[in-house]
Amino acid sequence: MMRFDSGRRFANCTGLGRRSFLCAGSSGIAGLSLPELLAADARSGNESSRKSIIVVHLDGGPPQMDLIDPKPDAPAELRSPFAPIPTNVPGIGLTELMPQCATIADKLIFLRSLVGADGKHHAFQCQSGYKETVLQSIGGRPALGCVVSHLLGSPQDQVPNFVDLMQGRPLVRNSARPGFLGPSVKPFRPDISDRFHRELEEGMKGELARLGDGHKTELKLIQSLPVDRIDDRLALLKRLDQFNRSLDDSGEMDAMDHFTRQAYTILTSGAFAGAMDLDQEDPRVIEHYTPKQAGGGSRSYTSEGPEAALKFLLARRLVEAGVRVVSISLSDFDTHADNNNRMQQLGPLFDFGFHALVTDLDSRGMLNDVTVLAWGEFGRTPKINNKGGRDHWPRLSMGVMGGGGMPGGVLLGQTDKVAGEATDRPIDYADVVATLYRQLGIDPGRMIHDRSGRPHVVMDHGEVIKELI
Repeated sequence: MMRFDSGRRFANCTGLGRRSFLCAGSSGIAGLSLPELLAADARSGNESSRKSIIVVHLDGGPPQMDLIDPKPDAPAELRSPFAPIPTNVPGIGLTELMPQCATIADKLIFLRSLVGADGKHHAFQCQSGYKETVLQSIGGRPALGCVVSHLLGSPQDQVPNFVDLMQGRPLVRNSARPGFLGPSVKPFRPDISDRFHRELEEGMKGELARLGDGHKTELKLIQSLPVDRIDDRLALLKRLDQFNRSLDDSGEMDAMDHFTRQAYTILTSGAFAGAMDLDQEDPRVIEHYTPKQAGGGSRSYTSEGPEAALKFLLARRLVEAGVRVVSISLSDFDTHADNNNRMQQLGPLFDFGFHALVTDLDSRGMLNDVTVLAWGEFGRTPKINNKGGRDHWPRLSMGVMGGGGMPGGVLLGQTDKVAGEATDRPIDYADVVATLYRQLGIDPGRMIHDRSGRPHVVMDHGEVIKELI
């Protein structure tokens, strides 16, 4: 079983400690409220596109000048200590923390002039394109992945349309919200908490109770599910499959709620569980996603531990299995103190993981169908504070994109001499999300309806970025 577990504990600016983890395997299908999560209206005329999106949230707000916008001529007290380096595209430079991405700059898009950040420490705007106060009285705007589930989902899907693997602070963890679309399009949020086992057990008990009292055999089966330890994925899936077959044989499966059955279809199809099981991956691919120190050995970059880069691999496996939208996160970019030393760890991790993902997708012929995006909730101040850190800077943010058939080797936007303000081609968060919808074949001007039947435009502001069409 592959586990992403934190070692050290960093405190963010709210004073909350972080200890995040992720486990891959059937036990990773955790924390799901199954029938509620998958219940959705059957829709006709759904698009057939299998385009996918992977969103990487750089939790805390990445410092733009230390990664993709070097300013070597800035005043000494403001400029980044990380030297500029060339890329394989003339005219595009990065910092020395991004050497891997510099070698594939011809496949990437660098967003240097992101504006319009809400200034809040969560990923809501990165998930939806909107500030969280918009339409808050009816639940707020839904995340992109939730809209995708609403428009493109089908009760016959054997994998979820939206899988959210974001970790870290609770505000980040709960940023991908269904908003006014309601809980039927909540994302799958795998984790390894015992809550899954309890909810799975209780959910099945509840379904049996609804069907009637004639299922004592199935109830005994459910009660025999190991709640304290489910390391054996095959045993769990076998038990679920036996439960599923017993209902089919009894004829009661047809009486179950249409969408509750979809929940069991996803859990027992094997496609989703297989994608979550990194033990099934080629060891050479695992190696491709494992950063190394000079002289050998794994290098630990963040409080998430040395295996954090494997989340990029997990995202690739999920879209390969048919998931349309996957969100992951990298923690600890909230560098209010000791920015330079922390970025010496964080920058190379991001650089390595993003490069590994893009090159892996490319080698598999998937890059034209998968759009990848990395960004955070805001940027960081040009000025270093008295703790050696950079503070929040909502006036300018950064992002890196690639894939999806978009042109590579593109630099969008210019900034002032300290990377503090956009001086040319400002791009709003909503513009980026509108572009992601287009990448999925969804018109950002399309109408969707809230639970009361009121119509809303998918994106009522923001424009598709014309340079990427």
